[in-house]
Parts: sequence; C-alpha cells; structure tokens
Amino acid sequence: MSEHLSYQPSRASLPDQEQKQAALSYLNEAWAEARHEGVDGDCLAQASLFAAFAELVGTYGEDAVAKFVEGLPTRVRNGEFSLTLARQ
Repeated sequence: MSEHLSYQPSRASLPDQEQKQAALSYLNEAWAEARHEGVDGDCLAQASLFAAFAELVGTYGEDAVAKFVEGLPTRVRNGEFSLTLARQ
C-alpha cells in the first residue's frame, strides 16, 4: 500500500523574517546531520554556497546576483558572518 503525500507550503503565509528563521533552522538541522554522517564542513559550505547562488540566479538573474555579491567582501570584513561575539 502506497501513501501519496502532497506538498502544501504551509509557511507561505508567514512574514518574511519568520520564513528566514524557519529556513535557517532547517539548514542547521541538515548541516548537523551531514556532519554526523562524516561530511566535511568545508565541503558543506561550498555546496551550500553553490546551491544558494544557483537559487538566487534562477530567481533574480545573473546580473542582479553579481551586483549583490560585489558587497560581500566588505560585509565579511565587517564581521557580519562571524559567529564569535566581541567581548566588551
């Protein structure tokens, strides 16, 4: 006996910030599972970036994404993606 499951995007009505939080939670779970299975963190990071950029290019186009990534070096240098908190 086969059960047919249909996908229903229940989060579509959530505000954008809540959707981003949910997405990050799902990604963190998948990341933890992959690490538990022995997948290297650097490989995960590179695959995640590829998947993310492919999705963005598919949604917004190459020129828009290229413009977006031009600002990444400054954001990285400013610590926007660093997980360590500065101690005061």
